[in-house]
Amino acid sequence: MNKTRNEDLVLKVSKHIDPNDWDEGRYDAFVDELCADREYQKEAIFTALRFLTGYKYSDLRSLAHENFDDYPKLGEIYGSWEAMESKLQFPGLLSCSLDLATGTGKSYVLYGIAAILLAEGLVDRVLTLCPSNTIERGLTDKFKSLAADADLQSTMPADAEYVSPKIINASETIIEGSLCVENYHAVLKHVKSSIRDSLRGRGKRTLILNDEAHHVSSAPGDLRKWKEFLTDEDFGFRRIVGVSGTCYVKNQYFADVINRYSLRQAIEERRVKDIEYVAEAPTLYDPDEKWQLIYQRHKNVFSRLRKQGIRPLTIVVTNTISKCDDVAEELSTFLQQEEEISAGQANEKVIAVTSSDKHQRNVARLATVDNPQSKVEWIISVSMLTEGWDVKNVFQIIPHEERAFNSKLLIAQVLGRGLRVPECWEGPQPIVTVFNHDAWAPRIKSLVDEILEIEKRVSSMTLPESDHHFELHNLDYEKNKMSREINQSDEFNLFERGYVDLPSLPAEEPAQIQFDRVGGKRREETLTIRHKTFTVIEIARYMHQALEAVDRETAIETDPEKRTRYADRYSLSRLEKVVRESVNRSRIDENQIPEEARQKLLQSLGVLRRKVSRRVSYDTLTKGLVRINTKDRQKDSCSAAELSRDKSVFYRSDCETYLPQEQRDFFHELTDEDGNYAGRASTVSNNYDFKTPVNLVIADSNPERRFVRGLCNHRNAATVDGWIKNTATGFYSVEYAWSKATSRKKGSPHIRRGAFSPDFFIKQGKWVFVVEIKDDSEIDDPSLENIKKHEYAIAHFERLNRWLKDSKKDVCYQFNMLTPQDFAVFFEKLRREKLEGYRSRLDAEILSSGDAEDLVTSTYRELDVVRLNTHVYEKEGLHAGEEGTIVFVHKENGKRAYEVEFDNWTHNWPIKVKTLLGNEIEMVKKWSG
Repeated sequence: MNKTRNEDLVLKVSKHIDPNDWDEGRYDAFVDELCADREYQKEAIFTALRFLTGYKYSDLRSLAHENFDDYPKLGEIYGSWEAMESKLQFPGLLSCSLDLATGTGKSYVLYGIAAILLAEGLVDRVLTLCPSNTIERGLTDKFKSLAADADLQSTMPADAEYVSPKIINASETIIEGSLCVENYHAVLKHVKSSIRDSLRGRGKRTLILNDEAHHVSSAPGDLRKWKEFLTDEDFGFRRIVGVSGTCYVKNQYFADVINRYSLRQAIEERRVKDIEYVAEAPTLYDPDEKWQLIYQRHKNVFSRLRKQGIRPLTIVVTNTISKCDDVAEELSTFLQQEEEISAGQANEKVIAVTSSDKHQRNVARLATVDNPQSKVEWIISVSMLTEGWDVKNVFQIIPHEERAFNSKLLIAQVLGRGLRVPECWEGPQPIVTVFNHDAWAPRIKSLVDEILEIEKRVSSMTLPESDHHFELHNLDYEKNKMSREINQSDEFNLFERGYVDLPSLPAEEPAQIQFDRVGGKRREETLTIRHKTFTVIEIARYMHQALEAVDRETAIETDPEKRTRYADRYSLSRLEKVVRESVNRSRIDENQIPEEARQKLLQSLGVLRRKVSRRVSYDTLTKGLVRINTKDRQKDSCSAAELSRDKSVFYRSDCETYLPQEQRDFFHELTDEDGNYAGRASTVSNNYDFKTPVNLVIADSNPERRFVRGLCNHRNAATVDGWIKNTATGFYSVEYAWSKATSRKKGSPHIRRGAFSPDFFIKQGKWVFVVEIKDDSEIDDPSLENIKKHEYAIAHFERLNRWLKDSKKDVCYQFNMLTPQDFAVFFEKLRREKLEGYRSRLDAEILSSGDAEDLVTSTYRELDVVRLNTHVYEKEGLHAGEEGTIVFVHKENGKRAYEVEFDNWTHNWPIKVKTLLGNEIEMVKKWSG
């Protein structure tokens, strides 16, 4: 299905006009002098004049109807003429919009249109309205400069009604031959200005120019009065031109655009900076670490531009004024620590710019922030208040939250702040970087051409003659189900193994950022994250204090047997041993233990006083060893629609020769750097770095795409013998079992048995590293299904390693469940051949969750006693803090079906739940003693 492009919606204005009515050649010299080599400005001016003169078209409706009849594409888009007509803002007027990318000189176009219509005598007055005082000042200064330009005046025809307009604001009467520039507030009825008295009844001879015209179309509050003024019959305006670089009402493109100079055209012609944005980046939850990366990039640009005498600026965009203040304070505090400067020095570098009165001094400072003498380096702004800046030294833009980037309009506005090229720029085209969250990258891509969705496919297949095939091993199993009940004493026995499973975390780690440019190019930049670190004794003290807090909470118990003595049982020295053993097992420096590891150790104390749990498991009987070769991996494929959404491919240079003939045309579309699938296909320039025995690799998600790129990195590829991406089914799978009831969803508690196919197998010497890729969100809350996948996979590969050892085979397997947060460390250890024993953050989280003995259920209809370890819920007069048992019974036969023991009754429990048979049951109260 073809998606609508903005170009398809631009109305075509005919050039066939009788020169006796309108001879635009009279103004060629004027427009040449005004616009110099900026041909797009000339085209915009003359296109607007052909329409606004009124000789060819009586109004916008007639222009739109002509286009609807002449261009079938509009019928496909709108469905009917009536539907298209309903989208026109001022159909009965000579009204239109010009779409000119921010930073491409809209003010020249506005002045050219106004000056020529005045010179031609088609209008007597011009009123230019804009949404802010900042824009008003900029337009006024520009118009005065142009009106005073003697060379420009000399190019006007000898019979011009007005050689140049008189530039005024609404404090003066708008007389004939004048061009008035004003903030739209001046048109409000309660505001004292000359506009209403000057223009009442003179609308037919007045030209209205609306700068940042998207405000007229999507106008809340007072802004709505702007549109009401334009349609007020007391004035009877006939000619209205809107100009904007963001011709959107949210995500819908204007229906009255007659000329478009797109952001992409401006970039390709180097009229503005190129734009790059984050396509892939590590997920960071610590605000300090996010500021580290932003700061490093800022300083890197600062260092590069010092020779040109340019002080680069970074803009941070927030959604609200209050958030703007918070971020400014947060950044200022970070700079004080990072640069070891005073609060006053930091505040000189950081300014907040909003419409608030308290920030007006900072708004005035915008006029000087490009000067080399300026101390400002960071500007905190609000997304919806960003128009009108004429700042040219912006090289980095930070959307602070997604709400500042939740529509095409806001994206284009935010990008527009960094597009202007600095004065006297030398060298290649400058670049402004949008340091966005990588999850928002598709929103930015929507500013470029929309992609084409059609059901075509491309296949990944093994190459029999490849040097990178290798042998894999699996086991043939028989299974017997077993379950066991675990009783716990009042005080939970912590650290029975003497350690806590931790991820292998360094104090510093590389952060690899992938940047995409609007033109489709991609580059990688490696920054460094410095984690906050602690020593063994510091963490042991934190843990001991946490245990003391638990003891204090139970000290209020009237029953002495219910009081805990954790701080006595686990002394500071004992906890030091636990911490030291934990970090040593994870190969973490004892004196530089990262914050994340500290949190994991503290979390190990979170589950106390567990009493009863039941664990269902399978006793596994191994029948024999199974050998598999990568040559036997079956063909895999993906469709055009899947590539448009979330999949992508990596391919070797001779990939096409291995594709079926019917797939080659689509492969050409897919690999066209300027085509509809730009960014979805990546070639590995050197086949020697593509150490996988297939023609192409299909990445199913963004995390997988990043992992494949890492495998194809020259430094990483040099250290491995080969690797292969598994197929979803049919090649190599690991069986596992899990209880549907433990998924925290309604449904049957029957044990579900299945098989999953680990994503990647990487061969390095005698080691085969088996990697399952997950999203970063799993680290904080791993699904119970993934926990079971991990548990069974670990057990499987440990069992496989024993079989291989007994069979005298010098091969070892290691399984890791990996998320993008750990890619940099994983590949660093791969390069150093130090992956043996490696654990990722997700590995550690899942391994530690095994200590909790969480919710467990039986597969039979017998009574289930289930220990809840988080929140249990208040109902039928039960009181917080009481202990007891909830019994669930069948609604129809009254038989006992489900029983839950609790000890901290706090919230509201639903009246109805589902039994294992799906029947509704009711809850009744039963005390445990």
